[in-house]
Amino acid sequence: MTDGDFDYEELGLVAGLEIHQQLDTATKLFCACPTTRREPEEHDRTFTRYLHPTKSELGEIDEAALEESQVEREFEYLAFDTTCLVEEDEEPPHRLDEEALDVALEVANLMDMTALDQAHVMRKVVIDGSNTSGFQRSTLVAQDGEIETSEGPVGIEDIMLEEESAARVEETESGTKFALDRLGIPLVEIGTDPDIRSPEQAREAAERIGMLLRSTGKVKRGLGTIRQDVNVSIADGARVEMKGVQSLDDIDDLVRYEVQRQVRLLEVAEELEARDAEVGEVQDVTDVFTETESSVVRGALDADGLVFAVPLYGFDGLVGRELQPDRRLGTELSDHAKRHGAGGIFHTDELPAYGVTEDEVEALREAVGAGPEDAVAMVAADADVARGATEAAADRARTAIEGVPEETRGAHDDGTTEYLRPLPGAARMYPETDVPPVEPDPSAVETPELLTEKVERYTEEYDLNEDVAEQVAYGRRWRLFEDAVERGVDPNLAARTVESTVTSLRRDDVPVENLTDAHFHGVFDLIAEDEITQEGVPELLEALAEEPDRTAAEAAEEAGLGSADEDVVREAVVEVVERNEEQVEEEGMGAFSGLMGEAMGALRGKAEGDLVSQILREEIQKRA
Repeated sequence: MTDGDFDYEELGLVAGLEIHQQLDTATKLFCACPTTRREPEEHDRTFTRYLHPTKSELGEIDEAALEESQVEREFEYLAFDTTCLVEEDEEPPHRLDEEALDVALEVANLMDMTALDQAHVMRKVVIDGSNTSGFQRSTLVAQDGEIETSEGPVGIEDIMLEEESAARVEETESGTKFALDRLGIPLVEIGTDPDIRSPEQAREAAERIGMLLRSTGKVKRGLGTIRQDVNVSIADGARVEMKGVQSLDDIDDLVRYEVQRQVRLLEVAEELEARDAEVGEVQDVTDVFTETESSVVRGALDADGLVFAVPLYGFDGLVGRELQPDRRLGTELSDHAKRHGAGGIFHTDELPAYGVTEDEVEALREAVGAGPEDAVAMVAADADVARGATEAAADRARTAIEGVPEETRGAHDDGTTEYLRPLPGAARMYPETDVPPVEPDPSAVETPELLTEKVERYTEEYDLNEDVAEQVAYGRRWRLFEDAVERGVDPNLAARTVESTVTSLRRDDVPVENLTDAHFHGVFDLIAEDEITQEGVPELLEALAEEPDRTAAEAAEEAGLGSADEDVVREAVVEVVERNEEQVEEEGMGAFSGLMGEAMGALRGKAEGDLVSQILREEIQKRA
């Protein structure tokens, strides 16, 4: 069966989403530190931690956290001049940020959710180093909402208010390096019910939720500020959580490829059952490779490493079976081996290769008692790593006999996924005793205007065409646009200024990130007072971006961008026409287009285009 043949209803596809969106608040969720991101090079100190799982109040240890802890790693944290003791886990967290709670309630109102009478902060065990404390703080704010899609309604199970994790900077030989500028930024996590029945509906639901979030005008924008997790299962498969989807464009492919993976894993399991397959014992096969010329294996042995292997009885030809594009059952085994410190595995469905000879493959089969219908997986690494990684690959092979495992997987840009860890369990959550509960009041916040409604209002009220209206409404500067119109600026000019002009300047490498709301307000005031023309706006914004300490009025005066009167305009136009008198005599009004550009350039934004055009036509007609 190919992807095009999938009948999602017949397969029993069930999917749900978890949308994580950073909020654009002034301070972090449990401290007064700013939510501004920093460059790693700006850090002024570092410290290290080792994290280990703890038992819940019921005396249980979460399986995902336990697996994460099996590889000893050092976590190094980059701290900044804005980093506080809460972020370093040297001081108890402060009260829940009220601004973040208000934004979460606005989102809840947009999805017709019911707020909790009392919201309690919980700790979620996370020991991958992304939280200095070993847990993430999370608060259930509201439940039981709904959004509409073209394929029917999708229920919203809950909305959580959480603290963002630390940003991963790099992997080191001893562990991982994180930056603390991101740690603690408020984010909302929105979880849908498992109502999604097709890849297209998954994408549409994510787009709808994204639109609702952006309607608040209080969410961060840009790469990494929003991510989607997708939960997928089919009737005979298992629930799989796919984490870290950065782009909405990837969601439908992600669902399709996960359905494909589960279907093919079920096909593999059926064939393994028919072959009466089983997984043997892990064995030391280092002696087989004492004279090997394989660079990978030789590198491990020269570093006093070992080679371990496991026979996979009945697996011949199936370890190399493709589950997703360029990802095979052997890749799944390799993912598990990597989680235990190995670089990956070799298996006989792909050997001889990588410098491993045919004779060595035969000797390997003989060493572990594998026949022609069997496969062998092997790992060459440090002694402890080699055994542990091979055991992990063997465990994954045993699971392949049973079918599809429940697990958490990491999303790739091409829609494929890789194994990360087991699904977390209930033991992962327990109460946070350092933060008092809060009583959410949804009536205390205003329900924002939807972006779709804003687009409609812009087209009707300001006579913008729909494309421009959508560009402004969905952009970051819609408030500036509305302020400009209130100041008396033509709506189309205001829209062009905050969107297309800024975009054009950015493409020309102008540092538009330096432009503040005050800069735009100053520019719009000058336009409204006829102190500058619309033609001078790009040059003025560029001047402000290059030297942001100046006001708009100061920059306009220094650049000579004041509005010229008609006599000055006519003088400049006459000079252009006389300089091109021969062309005017030959072409008449045919010379208009070229001379118009030259005239506008001569005036350098000091005159409106309509006035320049009118005077230029008059002067050409006099000489034609």
